[in-house]
Amino acid sequence: MFENIISLIKPLNVEAMEKCQLRLENLTKPLDSLHSFEHIARQMAGITGNHRPQMLKKSIVVMAGDHGVAATGVSLNPQTVTAEMMVNSCQGGSAINVFADHVAAQLVLVDIGIATDLPEFPQLYYEKIAYGTKNITQEPAMTREEGIRGIAVGIKIAQAEVSKGCRIVGLGAMGIGNTISSTGIIACYSGGKVAELLGLGKGISQSLLNQEIHLLETALAVNQPDPRDALDVLSKLGGLEIAGLVGVILGAAAGGAAVVLDGLATSAAALIAVKMAPQVKEYLVASHFDVEPAHKVALDLINVPGYLHLDMHLGEGTGGALGMSLINASLHVINDMKTFGEAEVAVAEDGPGTLKQRQERVTSATM
Repeated sequence: MFENIISLIKPLNVEAMEKCQLRLENLTKPLDSLHSFEHIARQMAGITGNHRPQMLKKSIVVMAGDHGVAATGVSLNPQTVTAEMMVNSCQGGSAINVFADHVAAQLVLVDIGIATDLPEFPQLYYEKIAYGTKNITQEPAMTREEGIRGIAVGIKIAQAEVSKGCRIVGLGAMGIGNTISSTGIIACYSGGKVAELLGLGKGISQSLLNQEIHLLETALAVNQPDPRDALDVLSKLGGLEIAGLVGVILGAAAGGAAVVLDGLATSAAALIAVKMAPQVKEYLVASHFDVEPAHKVALDLINVPGYLHLDMHLGEGTGGALGMSLINASLHVINDMKTFGEAEVAVAEDGPGTLKQRQERVTSATM
């Protein structure tokens, strides 16, 4: 299943990363003093095969789908909000429109499973697989075949963006009820209690939190997902938008593009993608820490670092856009800062810098 696309996901370019590291060590700063920005710069060098990658073309793919579990009243918002927010985004009025503009990213909007039909918009991909998922407290969210179709849609979207020159793909999700589905996926791999994965951070009451915990425990008991089979976990607990995002991750990585995560739903998709293709992990860039406890757990399971603590719990790809800002800053560091030789600044006379930093200019052949 998807073996062809997975086989295209190559290891990062070690030579480019080593050359990038050499330049980072010789920039006019103490060693590793821009820690996370240096980590991102090396990663981007490995992904692009260029030790000094320039500003790269960006897209943010927002997948939208509804969840049958919303019928239990688990959300503060009615299910109709998914469709309303997608229309708002198509009209340029939502947060992700502003954030995408901020980082000059092309916004790609996809209806993969909204519970109603949307009006025609030229910027909207109509890829509906079903009118939402089933209620996971009673039965699997979707069939295995629907999960496969969802992944295939995401791969197609990613390939289309890569073919246009996109080298950084951000992820976003819309779907009332996706907190339950996303947390359920993460619970299958965390080994922790459900109560430890859900929180009050998005403004819900303690009684509604208790309801979420009960519903998720019921969903896990009813569906018995097999963590050894990522597609089984996805199809029994996930949303169609999560399935689509799994495909975006696989397709983008196969095309040599970095993938920037957003919040909880995108981290659940990334967890499934990594279980299907472990090598995809090297292409993932996390952004912020969602207020939901399960989000950090997912990032730890994937073993990718988050960077920003902003108490965000919006989704839509807004955190992914901020992650792109970090990449932009990292690329400016590697390209626009001068080395000690270029700036004619003296290197440290003692400490770890004396072993790696050079006063003389480092030639382009070694840089």
